Amino acid sequence: MSHVFPRHCHASLPTAVRGDGCYLIDQNGKRYFDGSGGAAVSCLGHSNHRVRDAIKSQVDQMAFAHTGFFTSDPAEALADLLIAHAPGDLDRVYFVSGGSEAVESAIKLARQYFVERGEPQRRHLIARAQSYHGNTLGALSAGGNAWRREQFAPLLVEMSHIDPCYEYVHRRKGESVEEYGLRAANALEDEILRLGPETVMGFIAEPVVGATLGAVPAVEGYFKRIREICDQYGVLLILDEVMCGMGRTGHLFACDADGIAPDILTIAKGLGAGYQPIGAMLCSGEIYDTLARGSGFFQHGHTYVGHPVAAAGALAVVNEIIDTNLLPKVQENGAYLQACLEARLGDHPNIGDIRGRGLFRGIEIVADRVTKAPFDPALGLAGKVKKAAFDEGLICYPMPGTRDGKHGDHVLLAPPFIATKPELDAMVDMLARAIDRVLGDLHG
Repeated sequence: MSHVFPRHCHASLPTAVRGDGCYLIDQNGKRYFDGSGGAAVSCLGHSNHRVRDAIKSQVDQMAFAHTGFFTSDPAEALADLLIAHAPGDLDRVYFVSGGSEAVESAIKLARQYFVERGEPQRRHLIARAQSYHGNTLGALSAGGNAWRREQFAPLLVEMSHIDPCYEYVHRRKGESVEEYGLRAANALEDEILRLGPETVMGFIAEPVVGATLGAVPAVEGYFKRIREICDQYGVLLILDEVMCGMGRTGHLFACDADGIAPDILTIAKGLGAGYQPIGAMLCSGEIYDTLARGSGFFQHGHTYVGHPVAAAGALAVVNEIIDTNLLPKVQENGAYLQACLEARLGDHPNIGDIRGRGLFRGIEIVADRVTKAPFDPALGLAGKVKKAAFDEGLICYPMPGTRDGKHGDHVLLAPPFIATKPELDAMVDMLARAIDRVLGDLHG
C-alpha cells in the first residue's frame, strides 16, 4: 500500500521509471509520448545531457547556500541571461521554486511598491475570468478558474475579474477582430474607473491563456491597448508567463509576440524544463529602485529562493534553448502542428476551435459546431479523453469548464521543443483516435 498522497485518491497510476527524449516509460516498458510536457513543463524532453550534467556538477560543487547569507554564481549568471533577453525595462530577477510562488511574489511586490511610493490606498488587483495563476491563496484569488476557487472562496482575497480575450466565444456577429480586441481591453478601463483609479495597483493576465481556457492567445492589438490603459492610470501590468513563457509560444518571452513589455513578469515550468523546481519573478528597474531607495528590502521570502542547483539547471535549459536555436523550430513546428490538427480534426463535427501559438495548442470540443454549444458537463468528457489518450500512449492535458468553470471541454497540447514532425504526426493520430473513441461511445 502506498503512503503517497496522490492527486486523486481513487487513481491507480503506473510508475514512471525512465525518460527518453519526448517519451516517458513505465514499469512495464510502455512508452508514452509526452504531448503536454506534463503541464507544459518538459520543453527539452526527459533526457537532455547538458542540463543533467550541469545539475550534477553543481551538486558536486555546492548544493545549497541560503540567500540570507550568500548569492551564487549560477543564480547571478541565470539572472544576467534572462535580463539580457527580457523585454522592456525588466532589470531584476527574484528566483522562487515554482509558478504559484512567482505569482505570490509579484502580487506582494506590486503592493509593497505602492506602499513605498506613498500610495498605500492602491490595493486592488484586477485579473481575468477563466485564468489560472496558481494554487496558493493569493494566486488562487487572482485566478479566475471557478472550479479551483469554489471551495476555498471564504479564504480568498477579494479581487476583480474582467472577461478574457476569448475571440471564439465572445466576439459578436459583425464585429471585426480589431473592434473586439479594443472592446475586450477597454473592459479593464471600465473596471479601473469603477474601483477608483487611485485604488488599483495592478492588472494580471496570461499572454496566452493556458490550463483553464486552452491555449487562447489575445487578438492583435488587445495587449497594446491594455498597456496604454495601465500607463494612463499608473497601474502595474503583471504578465503571467508561467505556462506560456520560456519559448513555449516561439518566443523566449511570450509577450514579445504582442509587442509589449510588462512591469512585472512571472515564469516557471519551462524555465527548469522539469529537471529542477524553479520559477522567477522579473521586475522593472524602477520598481526595484523604489524599494532600494525606501526600506531597502522586499518583505517576502522562501527558503529555496535562488537555489544554486535549480539555478544551474535552469541556466543550462535557457542556454540550450538559445544555443541550439530552438525558438525558430518551435515556431516552424507549431505551424506544422496547427496544420496537422486542422487537417485531421478541422472538419470534425465536435471540434469547435483549434488555436494557439508555437507548440502550445488547444482543441475545444463542442456538442454543436454551429451554435458552439458545449457538451453537458455531467458526461465528464475531458476526463474520458485523457484516459483514452493515455491508453493510446499519449500524455495530453484535457480540462473541463472551458467556458465558465463548469461548461465546456478542451485539450491542451504542449509537446517538447525537440519533437520531430513524425512524432507530432503520431501525437495527432493518437489524440484523434482517442477523441473519436470517446465521442463514438457518447453517440452510441
